[in-house]
Amino acid sequence: MIDPRRLRILRAVADHRTVTAAAAALYLTPSAVSQQLAALEQETGHVLLTRSGRGVRLTAAGEILLTHAHEVVAQLERAEAELAAYAGGAAGDVTVAAFATGIAEVLAPVIGLLADRNPGIRLRVRDAEGDESLPLVLAGEADLALAVEYRGAPREDDLRLVRVPLYAEPFDAVLHAAHPLAQGAHVSLAELADSDWAGPYPGNPCHDVMVLACQLAGFEPRLVHLSDDFRAVVALAGAGAGVALVPRSALRGMELKDTVVRPVEGPAATRRVFAAVRRGAQDHPLIRPVLDALTEVAGGLPPD
Repeated sequence: MIDPRRLRILRAVADHRTVTAAAAALYLTPSAVSQQLAALEQETGHVLLTRSGRGVRLTAAGEILLTHAHEVVAQLERAEAELAAYAGGAAGDVTVAAFATGIAEVLAPVIGLLADRNPGIRLRVRDAEGDESLPLVLAGEADLALAVEYRGAPREDDLRLVRVPLYAEPFDAVLHAAHPLAQGAHVSLAELADSDWAGPYPGNPCHDVMVLACQLAGFEPRLVHLSDDFRAVVALAGAGAGVALVPRSALRGMELKDTVVRPVEGPAATRRVFAAVRRGAQDHPLIRPVLDALTEVAGGLPPD
């Protein structure tokens, strides 16, 4: 009989590609992870991992078992959800990992809705960049993620997660008020090819969106100034230090001194926002009301 606890360890190793990283994510020692994997190989009668450079990769047998591990873990999540529903009390904490603008735009209003409709549900919010929230959910450190699409994100058909699309928003061009293109109704990104740029650090999902939009316009942005704080990025644009692409919601209520904001002409850079939970947990009596409230609030956002 296969111990399902060891399947969780196999999933962690598949995610992190090294025993050491998987052990850190599981709060175990590397030797404990190695022992559990050895026991799992003994239970199955197959070699599940092989060395690959400094890390490990799954063998064909390991990949087969990983597919079943996703189903087993999801079924355990469903069992917990049904038992919680049977107990009948929708009262408890739900930890949500979300990026700053998502907290302001969607999550804060959701807290107000839940206070009226489901006062027993208490949200605990963790500020996490769009590429950090999904790993927190997969590691069990958060129950729900408010995330954005980014390079390397788990795919929509990932067997570990259930996604709920919430909203999409364009990025607008932010220019110094004296910029030659500031007088137009729109901005073509190709016309900014020779400009200095201000924007997020590599690894931030918004960095990926900005770079991809510029590449589609035929150039690589000369990113001179780096900050993950859009207030700083806008201030740099206002100082004439560079141009920027900023998500529209991040600009709401922001002081735009010496700057102009213009929509992008042609195919625009877009941030797609979704909620995600571990597969099988989407109907948990604590999580389902949160997902429904997120969908409702996102549907009422100001139109672009």
